[in-house]
Amino acid sequence: MKRGILTMLLSAVVGGAAALIVVKCAASDMNGRQVVIRDAGGEYRTVNLEQTDYPDFTYAAESAVDAVVYVKVTVRDVTRTAPSSIFDFFFGYEGTPHERERVGSGSGVIIRPDGYIVTNNHVIEGASKIEVTLNNNKTYEATLVGTDPATDVALIKIEAQGLPVIPFGDSDRLRLGEWVIAIGSPYDLRSTITAGIVSAKGRSMPNYDGEFKIESFIQTDAAVNPGNSGGALVDKSGNLVGINTAIISQTGSYTGYSFAIPSNIVKKIADDLIDFGSVKRAVLGVTMRPVDDKLAKELKLSAPTGVYIVEVLKGSAADDAGMKAGDVLVAIDSSKVTTASSVQEHVNRFHPGDETRMTVIRDGREKVLDVKFKGTSAENGSVDEDGGMAFYGARIKEAPKEDLERLGIDHGVEIVSVGPGKVMDAGVSEGFIIMFVNNQPVRKPQDVMDIIGKSKRAVFVEGVTPYGKASYFGFGI
Repeated sequence: MKRGILTMLLSAVVGGAAALIVVKCAASDMNGRQVVIRDAGGEYRTVNLEQTDYPDFTYAAESAVDAVVYVKVTVRDVTRTAPSSIFDFFFGYEGTPHERERVGSGSGVIIRPDGYIVTNNHVIEGASKIEVTLNNNKTYEATLVGTDPATDVALIKIEAQGLPVIPFGDSDRLRLGEWVIAIGSPYDLRSTITAGIVSAKGRSMPNYDGEFKIESFIQTDAAVNPGNSGGALVDKSGNLVGINTAIISQTGSYTGYSFAIPSNIVKKIADDLIDFGSVKRAVLGVTMRPVDDKLAKELKLSAPTGVYIVEVLKGSAADDAGMKAGDVLVAIDSSKVTTASSVQEHVNRFHPGDETRMTVIRDGREKVLDVKFKGTSAENGSVDEDGGMAFYGARIKEAPKEDLERLGIDHGVEIVSVGPGKVMDAGVSEGFIIMFVNNQPVRKPQDVMDIIGKSKRAVFVEGVTPYGKASYFGFGI
């Protein structure tokens, strides 16, 4: 009996001592991220998350929320009643005009203390009146500084000084899985803050309207809903890393996917609009496709990386640099590129005339090309070093005599390259010979621009294709 009691006491003492040793061993590793506990049943691992390991958004939220504003827009729509009789129809009666106002809303981010605010182009598009309400409930009427539909960025301004701002961060340094917060006014709920992680970078979305777009979105799972457009995507340090712009949803509400324009793109667009009044966009002049595993094997690449150059536009920056169809573009300024959207994002940071180096793989060997960028149709009518002239995204030159003789015509202006713009939208390809513009004959590029300069509404172009077939196209101006 006594021996049994003694055995029980001894077991209790030994067990308590063992437990104390385990607790002390575990406690001694509390500063680490992993605690290892061993016992007779095997080995168990558990993660120790201290309070400092949890994401703390208090500083980022409190420092950024005052610089995110509520944007209210008023759009006036004018409609006309239908003709009331057959006589009205034939005599051109257009009906009585009726004006109707629509009100929409979004968000914006103050980027300078003197009142410059970045938002989305789709938030203020068509607005006849823009009102901005700050987080302190003060309301100002805003003026439109400029827009860039290609990136969906717009810049507005209010007359105020000493405003709180969010400093720009470097969106290139964002890492997958990094915590971010979205700030905006969804459903008119002012200064709403949601959190998520960076789900992907360099995302593009289907573009159904055929307009030229530059898309290299940051994808996050921070909740974004209607009204968040134009609001801030902020990192844990309180820096602006993106402008929230879109969601993918079958319901119109957040379903786990939200997209933001990278801050590096936003900063360049905003600076251009402030400094020049328009966006000075550089163009490389290539068409691309991703490199998949099948193509990588055909090209004998070590890995399916980079973008395959399908076509190089004649007279473009890429053409001048010696880039060729069949090259694989792998780096711009030592930064790796893996998708067409990442190429667009890098090129969009340059201005016409800027220079950079691009690395391509040609015939299994790396080749470095010096590229000097050219402009877009924003410089419509400008003349380049070869005598070519910018023409609504295309480039035109006086047609060579041998081409005119081959086609059996005696005058014309050749479209030598086609880039994003109205000419491309009209479905015209390079090699087209322009013979008439608005029924007037043209012999040199300046003739084309002089006629268009006198046109008030539209341009009608007649000519022949490179194969001698008569053709025409037109567009509004």
